[in-house]
Amino acid sequence: MMRTRLGSKCCGCGVTRIGFRTATRCVLLISCLAVCVTAAVAQPRLPLSAGAAIADVTPRSFPVLVNGGMRANYAEQANTRINARAIVFASAGERIGIVVVDSCMMPRPLLDEAKQMAAKATKLKPDHILISATHTHTAPSSMGALGTPPQDDYLPVLRAGIVEALANAEKNLQPAKVGWATENASELTALRRWILRPDRLRDDPFGNPTVRATMHAGSNWDHVTGESGPEDPDLCLLSVQALDGRPIALLANFSMHYFSGQKPLAADYFGLFSDGMQEKLRHNVKGQPPFVAMMSHGCSGDIWRRDYKQPADKQNPFPDIESYTNEMMRIALKGYESITYTMPHSIAMAEQRMQLNYRTPDLQRLKWAEQIVEAMGDRLPETQEEIYAREQIILHERQSTEVVVQGLRIGDFGIATTPNETYALTGLKIKHQSPLKQTMVIELANGGDGYIPPPEQHLLGGYNTWAARSAGLEVQAEPKITETAIQLLESVTRRSRRTWKQSDSVAASAIAKRSPTAWYRLDEFNGPTAMDATGNFHDATYEPAIAYFLAGPAAFDAGTEKNRCVHFAGDRLRARLPIEGSQYSVSMWVWNGMPLDARPVAGWMFSRGRDSGLGLQSEHLGIAGTEDPAGCLIFQNGQDSSRLTGRTPLKRWTWNHILLVRDGNRIRVWLNGASKPEIDGVVPAVTQAVPLFFGGRSDKDSNWEGRLDEVAVFDSVLTGGDAAALAGTK
Repeated sequence: MMRTRLGSKCCGCGVTRIGFRTATRCVLLISCLAVCVTAAVAQPRLPLSAGAAIADVTPRSFPVLVNGGMRANYAEQANTRINARAIVFASAGERIGIVVVDSCMMPRPLLDEAKQMAAKATKLKPDHILISATHTHTAPSSMGALGTPPQDDYLPVLRAGIVEALANAEKNLQPAKVGWATENASELTALRRWILRPDRLRDDPFGNPTVRATMHAGSNWDHVTGESGPEDPDLCLLSVQALDGRPIALLANFSMHYFSGQKPLAADYFGLFSDGMQEKLRHNVKGQPPFVAMMSHGCSGDIWRRDYKQPADKQNPFPDIESYTNEMMRIALKGYESITYTMPHSIAMAEQRMQLNYRTPDLQRLKWAEQIVEAMGDRLPETQEEIYAREQIILHERQSTEVVVQGLRIGDFGIATTPNETYALTGLKIKHQSPLKQTMVIELANGGDGYIPPPEQHLLGGYNTWAARSAGLEVQAEPKITETAIQLLESVTRRSRRTWKQSDSVAASAIAKRSPTAWYRLDEFNGPTAMDATGNFHDATYEPAIAYFLAGPAAFDAGTEKNRCVHFAGDRLRARLPIEGSQYSVSMWVWNGMPLDARPVAGWMFSRGRDSGLGLQSEHLGIAGTEDPAGCLIFQNGQDSSRLTGRTPLKRWTWNHILLVRDGNRIRVWLNGASKPEIDGVVPAVTQAVPLFFGGRSDKDSNWEGRLDEVAVFDSVLTGGDAAALAGTK
């Protein structure tokens, strides 16, 4: 029998428990509970309060160093003010401070000092303060990066300004309500990092031909096969108003790197947007603090404003910084007008500090670097070789670093941070898995620890991956930071993360209706596993050189949710399925990225055969390149030089539906649901049990360079009617 200890306290109310043995004691217990309930009811649920302020952190003396480029640069004057903009939230004993600074990036030790100073000047705790940089490339240098050292005499100005902004925001606290909006601003952002053709590799600063993907390569379509990742077009707004509807603050977030349309010193489009929104939404009320708007930096490591998918004359619809900012404000105001406000009674914030290793040079590279730096003497580096040589020595000396990741909740709105220049894919991973559907991701927060490409992107190389303070963290930094951010959001919400799964669509239903043996939707955030959507557990394996979560064929979009696919950059997807070689069908959507004049076969999209082998027991489907008929489908058995060929060229960078059907020795291939097969002929069947490859050939010759999506394999013979239904033409 459970006994209650005499003399124990009840619920923290100070009343003593006395047991259950007599009716008198029961009465006393009921009285005790009544006191507890009364005490609980008497505690008011404190509403949210918020305040905002701006501090001028423009340098007091010139010239000043400006970072954001490879080499050191100086500014002689301020062309716009450089500001620190702050919001402080308070509710139920918790306080959270958010600061957005017109800066390229700021070092963690400096920001830690500012947080400690702010904690003494306010009621904020150091681990409840978020400080981020906008990433303007025309601001004073507050940390060393590549060829630019920090402007040491500016650091006290910046540190004091951050504290001032937080302290004044706290003084301006008043009862508030909050609301959220997300608007599509796709015309204002696009991928700047494109995958080069396999015969167009470039050298890295260390003299090795490792660059398979690089920034702005899409400006020359002949050199590239496609973008290296997805974009995030969401312009997110967190609006804060007084209870009477007067605007207090607006925190915006967008994934576009920077504009570079102003001479230093300048706040870039981030400052123009903030000033412009303040002017448009300003409510001058005597005795009330002014409205504060701020634009934080979304995940923009591989993002810019020019859309290289478009012809040159259409790549830049907003060519100057004013027109660009005005369009962004137009979209933001549209979203702002749609906001519904709530008065949340709770806020929460959590922080995690992590120790991550640098990718340090091996002995050979270190010796190479030491010789170059020794020859430089005391001057700053001037060439790319000198810059990266010095960086190797710095990484070798430091070995590792501490990074800060945060998760915040303002009512039902979530914010996650990374201290890095993160790819758009990283932001999408966090948003799609956050327990809160309304989540923004702020990068370059609480430090400036360089690019963190997803691990598979390291294989593609390029500036964003070259080991330096600007991109020096370990290969696994991105998954570690991403997972930590999601866990922190789980902590502040006390909810489990959401599981990302593509929604059904009419096109998806057409596949499911035909009961495939395996169905690879290819919507993963990362490898190495491609999940079988049928529930038959015939998962496939991605080889390493794959880019994930790009836009797939629109037929599979579900409302505002975009279909997702993968881009093959020299590697394949491998599967072993229980199908007979003489009877099967394969449905897939294909998007060729290779110019047709690049090689004899533009690429093989499907193959059956022994891994790394080629013989009679193999068969392959691809697109002809310089070999006739250019751009048309080709089917080949093993090493047989004779091929079955199609008659309709597939246009580069467009989605096409393919249905391949083997019925004994007969091969038929339908293109885009046409009534007549594109290919219809006799080819001896493969009789051995061999793997299936998508995105390449069994012997890896002329692997696919482009995207595949919605790959479904059937252990039955489909028909032309099925082809039309699967292509969406029926």
